[in-house]
Order: sequence, then C-alpha cells, then structure tokens
Amino acid sequence: MTAASERRLRTLQAHWQTAHDKPEETPENTLQALWSAAAGMPLSAVAATAAVLPDLDADAEQRLDALLAQRLAGVPLAHLTGRQHFLGLELLAGPEALIPRRETELLGRAAIELARAAATHGRNAIAIDVCTGSGNLALALALHVDGLRVFGADLSEDAVALARRNAALLGLSDRVEFRAGDLLAPFDDDAFHGVVDLLLCNPPYISSGKVGAMPEEISAHEPRLAFDGGPLGVSLLARLMQDGGRFVRPGGWLAFEVGLGQGAAMARRLRNDGAWDDVRELMDDSGAVRALLARRSDRVTGENG
Repeated sequence: MTAASERRLRTLQAHWQTAHDKPEETPENTLQALWSAAAGMPLSAVAATAAVLPDLDADAEQRLDALLAQRLAGVPLAHLTGRQHFLGLELLAGPEALIPRRETELLGRAAIELARAAATHGRNAIAIDVCTGSGNLALALALHVDGLRVFGADLSEDAVALARRNAALLGLSDRVEFRAGDLLAPFDDDAFHGVVDLLLCNPPYISSGKVGAMPEEISAHEPRLAFDGGPLGVSLLARLMQDGGRFVRPGGWLAFEVGLGQGAAMARRLRNDGAWDDVRELMDDSGAVRALLARRSDRVTGENG
C-alpha cells in the first residue's frame, strides 16, 4: 500500500461509524470499492474485498480522493460505486431505490426455500415481489430457483426502471417481469387471483414520525417512499395482509420483512386472520423478529376469499 493509500485508510478509520444496516462495510473494503470505482471498475464493498486493485494514474487518484470526500460527507457507498451485493448478486444501485440491506437476506433465504418447494416436480410456480425497489428479492428468486416465474412491482417508476436494468445486467430479463403500480394493483386480474405460490414484500415500515431521526445517510440520500411506512409504520403491511389472500393460492405463502418491534403484533394479526395459518417468525442474530411467513389456509373468509 502506498503512503497516499495509507493516509486515505487512516482518514476513513478516524471518521468511521459502523452502520448497523450495512455491517459488511469496513474502512478497508470501502477504500477498495472507491479505488475500483475510480479505476472505472465499479464493485460493491463485498466484491471489492477480494478484488485485485489496479494501479491508478494521476487522474484516477484525483477521482479517488473526490469519491473519498463524498463518502466522508455522508453519501452512501453504494451510490458512489453504483453497486450493491445481495444474496450472491452484484446489483446496480442508486438514488432511485432503497439500497438492498444484508438484513433483508434473512427474508430472501426463506423465500428461496419456499419457492424451491413450490417449483418441484416441474410445476410452473409463480412468485410476486411487491415494493420491489431495485429488484433484489425478485432477481435473487429467479437466480436461485429454476423454473419459477417471477413478477415484481413498485409504486416508483424510477425504481422499476432500475430493477429492469438489473435484470438486464444479470441476464434475467426473460425470467422476471417488472411492473409499475401501487402494491398489488399491477396484478389485480384473474390471471393472478388465487394462483400465486409466493407473495413477497420488503415494505417501507418506518413510522413517519421517526423519519426525521433516521441517519442522514439514509434520509438525505435514499427515497422516502421506500422507508416511510405511514403514521404507525405498518400501513402497507396491513394492506398486504388484507389483500394478499385474493392472490395467494391455498397452501401458498405470504412472506414479508418487518421493522424492529413490529413482529409480534403482525404475527398476532396473521394468526387471528382465518385466511392464514402456520405463521412463522424469523429472527435475526440478536433474536429480533425481522420477517414473517404465513401459509394461505384452505378457508375462505371475508375480503380475503
């Protein structure tokens, strides 16, 4: 490492604050990722960790210092590199959608297992991912589950455009179809009613009143639409549980992420709703419920029937 690079690393270390939502980022791989971006070879922090870094010419050294200054000013690393790693995927990232988080991999891994079970024996299984953002969950399903038909939707046209670019980058455009619209509205026709094997969602779940207290790195750079969940933070979750039963087939699954402290109440709500059974709570390493799974029951009740 050159003297200049050692200086850059010491500067990062001196100002470093570990982000709980991006534990994979360290001063070392942040510098490596910025170095790769300055060299015109953009990589996520995860991918940059194992990368062999090229030599930089004088112009690239200046680009690296400019990127480092922006990172120290609070611009997310994924916005500077244009890349984020998620469940084995190297994705495009930008201000159009929420940056995929490692915490969402808990939901993603469970969804992959459910989808694999649904797609056994040559069955044409269907998965829908709403609030798809950059398409990370939908694309992970398509990559890891053979024969699965995957659809994604987001209210933001910009997010849908980014998801489509990710599908093209990964060679998955023929496996995943992205639509723009409000929650399940893009799929509200007979072709999807009662036939979906997996309905997946990583919704905005931060209560509106807490948005102002969020780290500026999130609130000032990522789209509010992607994290503001309304007055109580569960507005979309309530709609998803109410409307999802019209789409998920009996024996199919609803799976979604929840914010800290929301899991127990949402699980009770599912257990008290006759449309769902076999409710499962998924916990992170600290023991907090961060995702819920619920199987569509054979009973027909109320609006969910």
